[in-house]
Amino acid sequence: MEQYALDQLKTIAKVSTTCKRLEMTRRERLERWAESLERSPRPFLRTLHETEYKSIADRLALRDDDTPISVAFADPILRAAGMENDSYGEAKRFFEFSDEQLHDLVCFCHFGESVSAAVIARRLRKMANYKPDGFFAQLRAFFG
Repeated sequence: MEQYALDQLKTIAKVSTTCKRLEMTRRERLERWAESLERSPRPFLRTLHETEYKSIADRLALRDDDTPISVAFADPILRAAGMENDSYGEAKRFFEFSDEQLHDLVCFCHFGESVSAAVIARRLRKMANYKPDGFFAQLRAFFG
């Protein structure tokens, strides 16, 4: 693949440097990630080691190739919606996860060296469809 500087491209094509971000709800982002995992050519993906024992800075920067997070980042729709890289911290921000939620999806201690892409897809769908119940959830829904 050839690479060109922006000035070179402007001589042969109309180049827009602004791109409107694709708006997606959290649920849509989680569903899209699940779909990406189901389409993944790799049935098993790497896990991230000991996420819970890393310092906050190290945890947020943590990444590896061929992980569930890298599958999400490879999806052009998720990138258009604002996913900036395939780090743990970016997945946490972009998919609106707590550390505990993301740890449960990608950490070595739950799955070993690798995890089935289908297993993670199922877990993501469950999270996407989760609706809290109970008195306090009803209050939050009522008052926003």
